Amino acid sequence: MHTEVDVVVVGCGPVGALTANLLGVHGVSTLVLERSVEPHGQPRAFSADDEALRIYQQAGLAGQLMADMYPSPVAEYVNAKGELFAELALSEVDFGLGYRPLYFFDQPRLEHTLRAGLDRFDHVTLRLGADVVAMAPGPDAVMLTVRGTDGTTQTVRARYVLGCDGARSTVRTFAGINLIGSSYEEPWLAVSGDIPANGVRVDRTRFVCDWRRPAFVSPGTHGSYRMEFMLMPGELAHQMERPATIAALVEPYVDPERFAVSRAVVYGFHNLIADRWRVGRVFLLGDAAHQMPPFMGQGLCSGLRDAANLAWKLALVLSRAADEDLLDTYEQERRPHAAAMARTSVRLGKVFLARSRAGAWARDTALRAIQTVPRVRRFLRHFEFKPLPAHDAGLMASGRRRGVEGRMFPQPLVLAAGSPSPRPLDDVLGAGFAVIGPGVDPQLAADPRWQGLPVTFLRVRPAGTTLLGAADVGDIEGGLAAWYARDKAEVALLRPDRFVFATGQADDVPRLTALLTTRLRHGAPMNATT
Repeated sequence: MHTEVDVVVVGCGPVGALTANLLGVHGVSTLVLERSVEPHGQPRAFSADDEALRIYQQAGLAGQLMADMYPSPVAEYVNAKGELFAELALSEVDFGLGYRPLYFFDQPRLEHTLRAGLDRFDHVTLRLGADVVAMAPGPDAVMLTVRGTDGTTQTVRARYVLGCDGARSTVRTFAGINLIGSSYEEPWLAVSGDIPANGVRVDRTRFVCDWRRPAFVSPGTHGSYRMEFMLMPGELAHQMERPATIAALVEPYVDPERFAVSRAVVYGFHNLIADRWRVGRVFLLGDAAHQMPPFMGQGLCSGLRDAANLAWKLALVLSRAADEDLLDTYEQERRPHAAAMARTSVRLGKVFLARSRAGAWARDTALRAIQTVPRVRRFLRHFEFKPLPAHDAGLMASGRRRGVEGRMFPQPLVLAAGSPSPRPLDDVLGAGFAVIGPGVDPQLAADPRWQGLPVTFLRVRPAGTTLLGAADVGDIEGGLAAWYARDKAEVALLRPDRFVFATGQADDVPRLTALLTTRLRHGAPMNATT
């Protein structure tokens, strides 16, 4: 059997499944190949942030996924005695993207929802028990040899191949791509399970910065609880995974008699990045492209950002609405942000992992002292050290980040024509480009240069005014007006992933339209300054 398809996604973990859903939204013919026959079934990844939820929203699945998520209101940093020395007041944090900054989820439930989402698309197929055993890239396509569970093989011809197959990526190996970075020698025991409410002893997300045994504990969704403990020198995996050992470790946080363990496994973590994320028609996403320490909970979130960046670009190239050079901006845009997130995770880990009594005392004392400065306290308490969603260079009007160009556009609630209730902005923007602002003329959507490109024109109306047409949205909270006032702009041209391509005045729209379409269709340098 010979199969031809536009895109093959190798691996159907959370990143692969989300990628396939986004490709489905953009109308791309997609085949997902997953080696395992059964669902993964293990609660490995367990945290998501506001960017991740906004990406799930773009896939049309945020509502279903949030029903199975727990939004953490606070994250505490305590010393060995349980004394608080730093706190992230997550319930007070709003980065403007439409969601809370931290959620916990159950990975098997999340994967089930993501896979079920694929059923919406006739042009997306999930094939289980399909192992990629050979890959032959060519100038026009990639040939994959796929072996089924019965040992028979078939050939699949794909225009593009996306390696979403994890840290031990087969696609990465076949593409001859190396990982650069380091692995950490400190192994950790991850314990997941279920506990009734009256069996919980610590009901908050907590980093236990005990220099003798650092730990992380947090309640999760649907009565679940997650704990992680660093192993000490000489401790072995099989010893730590014993029920008696686990019961002793979890006892300060949950009642071990009522705690039903679903997973207990020793693991190590890495700070690695692929030396290339693209080789011709082959791309790496998620853990196949980058792996980082877990202290920011950003491993999976970074993979979701990869998918959101690449899916719409592939759709444009495959539809001939954009030149293939556009795909070079995937790594150009995503690598610096992933690297910055990894560096922040490492720095946070150094705070978390002080390994001596003197070092822990110095850390606690210093953090308490600097938080007496209001601005520093706010920087820590409101999670401002997290790298913002922004690109240093790539597909933006200036080629490089300048002002709000290259940053993610906010997502407030808006009132749309014909809708009695407020809606998140992205639900009104659609899946393509968007021109939005108080100075937008909706008739400019007829500009012939938009032919073949999906675009929505929206005119922002002040709160309390009457919506005049289908292209109007009401700025019910005033957030959009404040955003445009800060940038001294009347319009913004947004990419499908909601990053800002350009801003300007009302009469700049034809020029910005021409600039974007020229960049897309004629392969103009993405790092040029205009």
